[in-house]
Amino acid sequence: MMDHLANTEINSQRIAAVENCFGASGQPLALPGRVLLGEGILTKECRKKPKPRIFFLFNDILVYGSIIINKRKYNSQHIIPLEDVTLETLPDTLQMKNRWMIKTSKKSFVVSAASLTERKEWISHLEECIKHLLSKTGRQPCREPAAPWIPDKATDICMRCTHTKFSTLTRRHHCHKCPTCGFVVCADCSRQRFLMPRLSPKPLRVCNLCYRQLLEYTQCQLLLSHEVVSPMKSTGFCFSPLLLQAMDL
Repeated sequence: MMDHLANTEINSQRIAAVENCFGASGQPLALPGRVLLGEGILTKECRKKPKPRIFFLFNDILVYGSIIINKRKYNSQHIIPLEDVTLETLPDTLQMKNRWMIKTSKKSFVVSAASLTERKEWISHLEECIKHLLSKTGRQPCREPAAPWIPDKATDICMRCTHTKFSTLTRRHHCHKCPTCGFVVCADCSRQRFLMPRLSPKPLRVCNLCYRQLLEYTQCQLLLSHEVVSPMKSTGFCFSPLLLQAMDL
């Protein structure tokens, strides 16, 4: 069905309309074989507060952006390859209902639909596209998604030291270590940065605990690569609890 629609005039017109809405700030979306399957407005749980975002589902990518004028002008375009996406249904909260998480290796975030039916339709279509794409490429689903950022308003105190209170002068920061953290932390609890090439070419801020875990894991890998620990001799070597947690063992 998707392949049949790829070269139709109506599909080309619909994709061109989306490109026009993003204007010069967006990337070209028309590619041979690409089909625009649907669109809709979802509420994205952002750092400061939940915000409406326009989403476009293609047969190989998910595109979303900020709404300036609905159906006329969008900006802040984001493009996510579907082969890097996994989904997780989430329970309702007092503020947000019909939630689920869109997880990728570089970024994970939570969205909510206007109704349970709408959520089911989005998840069903996403899963169908992902399954079809993975079967074509032979790739495996993303096994280590990025940690979703916990919204700023989820806590008034640092989630590591638990005594620093956030204010206008005391900024919130987020730990970027995935897939296990994403905590909202104070500056004193996140003084370090660590290079995680899968997420960014630049070192990213991490909390002090995750920094120690990452550093210990890296040092252990270096030791093993230089064969410091002989496989022929029992050394009593064992992984520390910090390292085991970092490796998710």
